[in-house]
Amino acid sequence: MLTDRKIWYRITRDTIQITPAQYKKRWPWLKEIDSMAPRDVQLNQEKAFRDFVRNPGHFRFPKYKSKHRDRPSYATNLIGGNIELRGDSKLKLPKLGLVRIVQHRDIPDGWKLKSVTVSGNAAGQYHAALLYEFDAAATAAVETDADKVIGLDFSMPDLYVDSDGNKPGKPRHFRDAEKRLAREQRKPRKCRKGSKNRNKQRKRVARRHLKIRNQRKDFLEKESRRIANAFDAAIA
Repeated sequence: MLTDRKIWYRITRDTIQITPAQYKKRWPWLKEIDSMAPRDVQLNQEKAFRDFVRNPGHFRFPKYKSKHRDRPSYATNLIGGNIELRGDSKLKLPKLGLVRIVQHRDIPDGWKLKSVTVSGNAAGQYHAALLYEFDAAATAAVETDADKVIGLDFSMPDLYVDSDGNKPGKPRHFRDAEKRLAREQRKPRKCRKGSKNRNKQRKRVARRHLKIRNQRKDFLEKESRRIANAFDAAIA
């Protein structure tokens, strides 16, 4: 699709209307996937081309994705009940049916499901981000007076120092796992390229990095929640 757009732009210096259905005769396997997935890619591509044509100095010409750098993901929209969240353990997706999930949080009543984005990581894990629509007026926050205020100043060794001189003591998750991570990262060199053992070891290394990232994220979220619960406002 991008190739056809580039050829048309070189000839006419304008955009062209292209739909994924035009390619199903040439590549029949496109009929096996969710039709909304390539449709979402088409809309994103059209927006990128419109932005480039209108303001080429600010937006760059669309380029191909790289299988090495880009994250594997796809998005699909809700049409005719093709997406459904059943309870807190199963998610219905087009062409895939019911998929077992671990739900992150409960969905409030009155929220309407709009779309789902499924993405994977190097460790072989998949995540589904659900987009909902809700009435903002019904969930507007109530303004309160800020009685307890704390000042926060950035600190490289301790993450931050508050106005009372307290320091959280930034944990050293990477340093604690550095030796074991280095040992795991050396093992793929002894495996033959393209072998199953090399791929398994690559996933082990990815899971190690993922654990470190999750530990950092967990610390930051718990620390920010502790500050939000104890104070009404924070000044950085």
